[in-house]
Amino acid sequence: MQGVLRTFTWSWGRFLNLIGVSSWNIGASSAKRHLRNMRNFISVLVKRKCSAWHVSTHINRWMEESIVHIVGAMAQKYYQARNSSLNHSNWKMNINRLFWLIAALFFVLGCGFLSPASSPTPDLFATLQASTPSGGQFPVVTEAVTTPLFNGFTPIPSPTANPENPDPEQTSIPSPSSADQPAGHIVFTCQVFKVTAMNQICIMNADGTGYQRLTTEDNIQHFYPSPDPNGQSVLYAAFREENIYEIYSMDLNDRSLDRLTNRLGILTAPEVSPDGSTIVFKRSSPNNPEIHQIWVMDRNGENAGNIPQLFGWDPTWSPDGNRILFASDRDGPVQLFTVNRRGRQLFRVTNLPSIRGRSDWSPDGQSIVTYSGEPWNREVYIMNADGSNVRQLTPSGGNSQGPSFSPDGKWVAFTAYFDHPGDDHGCEIYIIRTDGTDLRRLTNNDYCDYQPRWGP
Repeated sequence: MQGVLRTFTWSWGRFLNLIGVSSWNIGASSAKRHLRNMRNFISVLVKRKCSAWHVSTHINRWMEESIVHIVGAMAQKYYQARNSSLNHSNWKMNINRLFWLIAALFFVLGCGFLSPASSPTPDLFATLQASTPSGGQFPVVTEAVTTPLFNGFTPIPSPTANPENPDPEQTSIPSPSSADQPAGHIVFTCQVFKVTAMNQICIMNADGTGYQRLTTEDNIQHFYPSPDPNGQSVLYAAFREENIYEIYSMDLNDRSLDRLTNRLGILTAPEVSPDGSTIVFKRSSPNNPEIHQIWVMDRNGENAGNIPQLFGWDPTWSPDGNRILFASDRDGPVQLFTVNRRGRQLFRVTNLPSIRGRSDWSPDGQSIVTYSGEPWNREVYIMNADGSNVRQLTPSGGNSQGPSFSPDGKWVAFTAYFDHPGDDHGCEIYIIRTDGTDLRRLTNNDYCDYQPRWGP
């Protein structure tokens, strides 16, 4: 009998496991009650000394009745659980729908889709991109900016260079005042015929207005213009005959022209000293044009001669007239140097890669601007007069070059290809503040404008 009891107990547990229901899934009290009835029933049968077959028959009948009750209870619990799960799922779906509906409403209101459309702003300015005027491959554009073409109105100030880390003393650039606008005149080389051998000299106001062509000989090359410190005349170099370029002075009042030299060689980059007494320039020999020397002469062209042992090009005067800044490859790669008027006290200023020349000194003598970089990737740099504290001034990607300070020292004019990428004739004249803000385009022609020099 004990074996039958063990067999039944094992079979009952096996049955519940097979149908996947534990005793607590149909209620703990119900399961205990059934087990208790089972034990009592078996105990009575044993006391009556029934046969094993009789006991087994009653057990089987009782098991069938119990199974019916259990299955019924399981079904009831199953449907209750399913209904509860469905209700919970439907509630969650409704909550999710409400959440997304509210989010969509906030998105529509935030983006202003329901507000009246604003009037479109005309696209007045081109996108600034890197460019190259050569016939080689154009570089990949690395940066896009926009520049205003100055038309006499006060432009919107440029944003700060690093808005995430503003200067604690100044969080935004103030609007320029009328006294803060560029003044004076800029002379430059204008390639009006789109041929280098026919370059001309032009002039304009510092805000880009009053554009005029100064030279009139169409078939002669003119270049390297420079204003006189008094603002009354302009110096430049022009072709005369093979391997001969002369220096000329043009009066801006009556446009009269004086030739200051006579077959000295290939002369370029003339500049009058601050006191108006002397002209410095570069000379190359007709027989050996690769040798460049720094020469000086009187303002009227007399007493021309070289500064002893001074080889280089693109000379420019210091504001006090005591020193000359120039480019040279005397020590290897091209760098900037300064020297006094007698050719002594030579001092190397820069240590930049791929310097070309055409630099300038600030009116207070504290800063120097120049340009550096490989072809089509040049940038304008500003530094202290001793070469320290070098920083890039122009936005990257414009192939910027040939800088010149304004007479008040607050601006720099230069040539760049920002707005005409990939155009051989796309160089224009730009100005920018010495802190690197307020970039403006002054010219907008279908030919190249370059070599700017700023005067009164």
